[in-house]
Amino acid sequence: MNEFAGAVWRTSSRSNDQGLCVEVADNLVGVLGVVGVRDSKDQAGPRLAVSLPGWTAFVAAIRAGQFRP
Repeated sequence: MNEFAGAVWRTSSRSNDQGLCVEVADNLVGVLGVVGVRDSKDQAGPRLAVSLPGWTAFVAAIRAGQFRP
């Protein structure tokens, strides 16, 4: 079974034109309880299924600036 069947992928509105983006499928939360993540340059390649609590913590950390050099 393909756990990503029915995924609706989107790229952040803050993405640039350099192709260094990830895409997320947050419509899977209601179905599988996960957020899908994939490389926008390799859409047929590997995909991650991130738990909703994990995704929420990741986004909060980004917004808090925890991943800035």
